[in-house]
Amino acid sequence: MFGLKEAVVAELIRAVSGQDHDRDAIEERFARATWTGIAEPGDRTAGQLIEQIGAARALDIVVRRQKAVDVMPVFEDMFTEADLQAGIDRWQPRVNSTVALNYLRQAARLGVKLRIPGEVSWPEGMSGLGDGAPIALWTRGTDDGYAALSRSIALVGARAATGYGEHVTMEASAGLVDRGYAIASGAAYGIDGMAHRAALASQGHTIAFLAGGVDRFYPSGHDALLTRIVESGVVISELPCGSAPTKWRFLQRNRLIAAASLATIVVEAGWRSGSINTAGHAAEMGRPLGAVPGPVTSAASAGCHRLIREYDAVCVTTAEEMAELAPLPIQSSDPAQGSGSISGRGSTAIELAEASRDTSDITRVLDALSVRAARDTADIAARSGLSVASVRGVLGPLELEARVRETPRGWLKMAAS
Repeated sequence: MFGLKEAVVAELIRAVSGQDHDRDAIEERFARATWTGIAEPGDRTAGQLIEQIGAARALDIVVRRQKAVDVMPVFEDMFTEADLQAGIDRWQPRVNSTVALNYLRQAARLGVKLRIPGEVSWPEGMSGLGDGAPIALWTRGTDDGYAALSRSIALVGARAATGYGEHVTMEASAGLVDRGYAIASGAAYGIDGMAHRAALASQGHTIAFLAGGVDRFYPSGHDALLTRIVESGVVISELPCGSAPTKWRFLQRNRLIAAASLATIVVEAGWRSGSINTAGHAAEMGRPLGAVPGPVTSAASAGCHRLIREYDAVCVTTAEEMAELAPLPIQSSDPAQGSGSISGRGSTAIELAEASRDTSDITRVLDALSVRAARDTADIAARSGLSVASVRGVLGPLELEARVRETPRGWLKMAAS
């Protein structure tokens, strides 16, 4: 099985799924687990390839180092040859069977479960992401916590929260739990952390989405909080154990929060807060979006006011008003529908997500660089999930901007002045 002993793979898949499977199911699950470490979150080419031919067959193309021109007759209605080859070039630097087994061994050791599309418990809302939906999810926590995703509302906001923002979050989280909802958020400092803590204090379920592996709690200051969430709720990531959180992965993590939740509420956010990115994903999928107003003089609420003024987010001030965005039980069979959804002002995730002017490739290359340890282009490619050619194309302009520099040992990121 991809050059590995089938018995070894089968045992690990049984450990992370909690049940026995036939050979085809084992192969598909192993392939999806491997893909979570090969393709960066939101890789639409990988998503479309896997959707069309299955994860195992798609992985076989990469493992065998096939060229796009050799397999194009099968995919000529799906990709251009250039797009498929660009994807293969991105993925091949990360293909490593030993690393793939280590993902599963670490997951099995910690009681982490691998969830894949098609399972009864797979979150329906993920379908709103189309080809950018997660290839699989790694979950650490209780089955009840994972099942609670189907009735979750996302409470998100700024890390630099004010006392006002934290108070509103606490009241909202507790009030929503009392009404039967689970609380989803990103485990960051500020609003996210308060949303999780208040849900736990109210004996409710809470779900934390991470930008790295579920074995690497981040931020470290929330280690105790995330440990508590694992005990009664669930921590989720689309990245395998051992994966480090990066700026790009935080932005992609936000799309999962918006997709999995019945509605997204931005409690407090500055003009360029990362939580605006989460709101952008909710808007793009047509999901209910609410924003809590703050003092008009407060920069900490400028992002919320912008959402209300420019993007038709519903102004909400209490848990009752938040619950009105997605009543329980859900009346519509379409998770993308609901009162309070974004109306037609042409709002998109791109318009709302203004956290950085850098392209995604630049962000990923900078994330892969260090200010102290020089790295060659192959190492940067493996860390960023880009092809070596793409990395070289990004490094040149960054060097001209004095944001990186080349040394005899490799490339360094320049320290911020």
